[in-house]
Amino acid sequence: MEYIYGALLLHSAGKGIDEASLTKVLEAAGISVEPTRVKAVVTSLDGVNIEEAMKTAITSAPASAPAASGAADAPKKEEKKEEPEEEAPSEEEAMAGLGALFG
Repeated sequence: MEYIYGALLLHSAGKGIDEASLTKVLEAAGISVEPTRVKAVVTSLDGVNIEEAMKTAITSAPASAPAASGAADAPKKEEKKEEPEEEAPSEEEAMAGLGALFG
């Protein structure tokens, strides 16, 4: 993703997206740059109208957003399981248990 973000940064700055520029941006961000990935990104963006691609991505994204937010608004039902309460031992039973410790 960093490589795409770097390319978008170059595009928004009005700079050309080439291997040298993208490498400089990534290195400035402290990213360990892989030259093959840089070349792949630059090659895949060659001839792509980034503005048009961004508009397409933005207009298609809101279509799925309402479905996700509707599910989040639904109240959650919590099931309470009643566990049987253990009866506390009587004082005599407790003392008998302690007597077993001392043999």
